[in-house]
Amino acid sequence: MDITSGISALNWNTINTTQTTASTSASNRLQETLEDGQLNQASDDELMEVCKSFESYFIEQVMKEAKKTVPTEEDENTYMQYFGDTLIQEYAKTLSDHGNLGIAQNMYESMKRNGL
Repeated sequence: MDITSGISALNWNTINTTQTTASTSASNRLQETLEDGQLNQASDDELMEVCKSFESYFIEQVMKEAKKTVPTEEDENTYMQYFGDTLIQEYAKTLSDHGNLGIAQNMYESMKRNGL
């Protein structure tokens, strides 16, 4: 293996681990917030932020699964190999922040209605 391949493999593993850790961390934070009953004491803004975080995470997972259905060539763009998951995370966050999907809003209204 030449030095370039070794560096690429190392970078790929590091980036892949970092992306997986970031997704898992966001999921864990949301789960801890729900389990600790902290939503009862949350302000409206904090509650909406949790709902938007969930919506973003949900969209991200849907996009990742959808991406698996698209056939790719062996010579996929190197940048997409390294940063594809990060790009999907940013798309999901943007859709959640600026889109009109309504998942976060419906969750927020349901939680307020049910006294959370």
